[in-house]
Amino acid sequence: MLDTTPLIRAVDHFADRLRAAPQSRLQRGAAAEALALARELARRTQRVEEPGTEPREMPDAGMFAAADQISVAGHDLALVLKNEGEVEEAVRLVEEAQKRAGV
Repeated sequence: MLDTTPLIRAVDHFADRLRAAPQSRLQRGAAAEALALARELARRTQRVEEPGTEPREMPDAGMFAAADQISVAGHDLALVLKNEGEVEEAVRLVEEAQKRAGV
């Protein structure tokens, strides 16, 4: 069985940092970065679950929902990944987004 724990930990850590961030940090781009990540994670999940169909875009539910959006999208992706390389790539995406978000 594939161990997706590193992805779950990375996503949960980023989400927790967003929830603890002040509104000003969210407004300065952290929430937008989180939404972009959530959309990418959701696209990757949809490509696996519904190959050949155009992925739907995750809606912008507002800056205070960004943490929940990356959490849901990351956990969904963890369920469909097939190998260690995909897990490592997803973890890298999350870590890079967190750095850009500054949280």
